[in-house]
Amino acid sequence: MEIDRAIRECDDRRLQTKYKNATYVVQRALTLYSIEEVAFSFNGGKDSTVLLHILRAGYFLHKKGQNSVNGDLKDFPIRTIYFESPCAFPEINSFTYDTAATYGLQIDTISLDFKSGLEALLKEKPIRAIFLGVRIGDPTAVGQEQFSPSSPGWPPFMRVNPILDWSYRDVWAFLLTCKVNYCSLYDQGYTSIGSIHDTVPNSLLCVSNSSYKFKPAYLLADGRLERAGRAKRPSTGGQLPVDSNGLTSLDSHKNSMLTASIIVVGDEILFGIVEDQLGPYLCRKLHSIGWSVFKLSVVHNNIDSVAEEVERQKSKSDMVFIYGGVGPLHSDVTIAGIAKAFGVRLAPDEEFEEYLRHIMGDQCTGDRNEMAQLPEGITELWHHDKLSVPLIKCQNVIILSATNVSELEKQWDCWIELAKSSDLLALLEPYVSKHVATNLTDVEIAQPLSKLCLEFPDLYIGCYRKARYGSVIVSFKGKDLTRIDSAIKALHKKFQPGAFIEMN
Repeated sequence: MEIDRAIRECDDRRLQTKYKNATYVVQRALTLYSIEEVAFSFNGGKDSTVLLHILRAGYFLHKKGQNSVNGDLKDFPIRTIYFESPCAFPEINSFTYDTAATYGLQIDTISLDFKSGLEALLKEKPIRAIFLGVRIGDPTAVGQEQFSPSSPGWPPFMRVNPILDWSYRDVWAFLLTCKVNYCSLYDQGYTSIGSIHDTVPNSLLCVSNSSYKFKPAYLLADGRLERAGRAKRPSTGGQLPVDSNGLTSLDSHKNSMLTASIIVVGDEILFGIVEDQLGPYLCRKLHSIGWSVFKLSVVHNNIDSVAEEVERQKSKSDMVFIYGGVGPLHSDVTIAGIAKAFGVRLAPDEEFEEYLRHIMGDQCTGDRNEMAQLPEGITELWHHDKLSVPLIKCQNVIILSATNVSELEKQWDCWIELAKSSDLLALLEPYVSKHVATNLTDVEIAQPLSKLCLEFPDLYIGCYRKARYGSVIVSFKGKDLTRIDSAIKALHKKFQPGAFIEMN
């Protein structure tokens, strides 16, 4: 009852909504299943600690609704499962058993792995549903709903996920508002706890001028980086250095050929109503940083069309830029298409929602903004002071919201600045180009040009006309101006003097 009172008396509207929805899920499960048929998987972490108290409050509200309880509940009757592991932190074990004693948990300790342990438990007990502390962003959360049957190959039971849509911020808001105990490791800079072999303090919480002192987990500014401390510990002795937070340097690609694809979402372009100007601009910008554009494609405002194209290009190119189809309209399907391409679902992102609320003001009504639904588990927000809304990155897919060249130029400059500062974008030698024109016919120049391409395989040599009966323009593009000049000289030698004129 003290949990319910603490939430009702706080002024955090978002937390109140999350709590109300979570306890409703608990009450719904307790209506569908008897107490003997449900269990609670507890692992001592912050999420399962929140779930413990959500279950306590939900059980209280359930019994209160049945007019069978008048005060605080002395014991917690829902069976609790704890999978004990020799690789667990001692602090996790201690907290788990202390918590069991404090709240009178009927705890079943299982020393087997999760799947084998469940199989053994379900053979002995009539358990039909298990409450889990799974949240969006967890590796196991993909595809799950608040009520999800177990996966094929697993023993049959219903997975009940009351806090599935909770964020890192929601978890800590609950724990601090309700003033309940949590594992001491979180006060030592740990933000997501696995085993002793794959968990270190989060370097983002490292105290200035110190490599081994950390701020508590609830001070982590960006909840999407809570798993940044999941890294293998070094085998050497002494103090453990923090990890690199999963940021991979692209130094090894500095001298490589990197490719990008551009996807435009818009029926208005396919219908010929609007002429796309952003694609050519992006091509020029990518060439200016030494990237080769693999493909520029235009797709319908259709989730499947977007998903199919993103799925094709994200595996073929090092980076994919996509624009168009972003917003609240029925035709704005880009983000949903990206989620489908990666096989994840859309989930609310509270930080992005705050940005939208700040921009939209009173137009952003209710507790949930559908525009703040982003692909779960793969989304990063890239902030820049010059941008009112962060850039959205889903693995190697960059979502641009620009509608004209001026907006795109601003977003591009911010993206380059952010990528360079994080060393997440390899800036290669830029492409340079030269062009020559001739009045010779296509037939006359075809064979010599084919031979020239074989002589200079490191260059892009192409031909085009601006008018059907105008001059043929031969373009040379590469990263070495000396090689381009050599190719042009070789071309001149294949024809009479004056056959080709260099263009500015």
